[in-house]
Amino acid sequence: MRILGISPLHDSSVAIVNDGVLEYFCKEERLSRVKRDSYPVLAIEEALKHSKGKIDMAVISSPTFTAWDNYFISLALKKRLKIPVSRLCHHHHLTHAGLAFYNSGFKKALVVVIDRNGSDLGSFRESETVFTAEYPFKFKPLYKTFWTFNKRSKKEINKDLKKLKWNKCKLIADSAFNITKVYETGTTLIGQHPLENGKTMGLAAYGIDKDYPDLFIKDRPNSKLFTHQTGFNEPAILKAHIKKKVKNVPTKNFKLYADHAFQVQKQTQQQVLNLVKKYVNKTKINKVCLTGGYALNVVTNEYLVKNLPDVEFYFEPLADDSGNSIGAALVTHYNETKDKTIRPLKHTFFNNTKHTLTLRSLWSKFQRRGLDNLKPSDVAHHLSKGKIVAVYNGVAEGGPRALGNRSILFDPRNTDAKNIVNQVKKREWYRPFAASVLETHFTKMFHTHGLTKSPFMTLSFQVKCRGIPGVIHVDNSCRVQTVSEENGYFYNLLNEFYSITKVPALLNTSFNLAGEPLIETIEEAIDAFNNTGIDVLWFPENNKGLIK
Repeated sequence: MRILGISPLHDSSVAIVNDGVLEYFCKEERLSRVKRDSYPVLAIEEALKHSKGKIDMAVISSPTFTAWDNYFISLALKKRLKIPVSRLCHHHHLTHAGLAFYNSGFKKALVVVIDRNGSDLGSFRESETVFTAEYPFKFKPLYKTFWTFNKRSKKEINKDLKKLKWNKCKLIADSAFNITKVYETGTTLIGQHPLENGKTMGLAAYGIDKDYPDLFIKDRPNSKLFTHQTGFNEPAILKAHIKKKVKNVPTKNFKLYADHAFQVQKQTQQQVLNLVKKYVNKTKINKVCLTGGYALNVVTNEYLVKNLPDVEFYFEPLADDSGNSIGAALVTHYNETKDKTIRPLKHTFFNNTKHTLTLRSLWSKFQRRGLDNLKPSDVAHHLSKGKIVAVYNGVAEGGPRALGNRSILFDPRNTDAKNIVNQVKKREWYRPFAASVLETHFTKMFHTHGLTKSPFMTLSFQVKCRGIPGVIHVDNSCRVQTVSEENGYFYNLLNEFYSITKVPALLNTSFNLAGEPLIETIEEAIDAFNNTGIDVLWFPENNKGLIK
């Protein structure tokens, strides 16, 4: 069965799952070049070209329980595109949960979804959900929170929730004080887009623990509906602390905003720990999947691993809404077929189709000298000499983390690496960079809390070695991707760099500029190369490249 999955709103995407296997995936932003773009019109067209119109079923990850999404799907797919639609939608958190569970490799698990906006019912929007999950399709909600735009009575709330058949699990309508909402509010107060929470996470490391009001009621997640402590407004405590919303974090009063970010990070991660710990203890299930937008918080993820050593975690790499197209298709597949096959995620290199290299014609167009034989040893040599190398290899990463196919690489030994690469990418000066590390050296270089690998760059770790100052954040942490032989050319490159420098790691950041989507096409790659401080553009697929 070939299923077309669609995630329609921000970070929109399209996926095709064929007999339980991901066949095609594309984020709309990679085609439109609009960051976090909505309504995947271009992506749907590309998916249909790929499948030649042979789709058995279409499904949407529903952002709402109103009628517009059903209308969109039925009109666009059923009528115009002649695609049969037997299931119009799955609710938002179920598709988040399905993606993480089916990718995890676990037979049975707790799935914790922490999001700002899930499916809504009128003025209610789900924010956190805890499921138990089992093959082939058994998702039981144990706990669910909503936040609301306006005050309503308990009686009205329960009446509406019964319609969703969620009234049998623990339900909390907790105003705007859900975990992700607090984090996003904290992010907007330092002048950033509410989805740019990575900036707050990076800034938090510069802050210190000091007197700061509680952002959550003390007995959460056991609170009653609409307590006096929570109220119905945006987190007013945050706004009281930051008297004036700023456009960007100013150098003057930097400490004020750093301390603010520190508290937002500290208090939200504690709430996540409380939630996970409560349901691990209650269910006695020690395998946990974390997903939803907040699951991209690598600091919180390490905090969970550190404080729950008996729990085996899976952190979904496509935890934001872009992964929900895959989740919707997988949920539909396992529900319809009762398939019990376990297919753990092996990589994230599945965005769009492979672009053919036609470098000869492009070299003359962009007036750069082409190299016909640029091997990993050559690139390692350039890196060891302080050159900035951008990599364009095959199919792009599906998620937000660069894992080697669309990466900018630099020597982590350089003490000024953060400033150099942030200037190239036009990012804020305080934001750190990740490290790609040979898996065999992972435990020697970092405090890993018993983990032996971190292939998807979903956690940060405290550094215990010297020699990589360029990727060590101000709090001695580093986000890490472990690299093994399965990573092909990237593994060879790291080995070559290690043989030259005795350092088994490289600074690795996404191949894009600040505020722009990941590079998708060869033309975009060469254009970025020409207009930035990147020194080498490498195409490992056939050992070709461009050099300034």
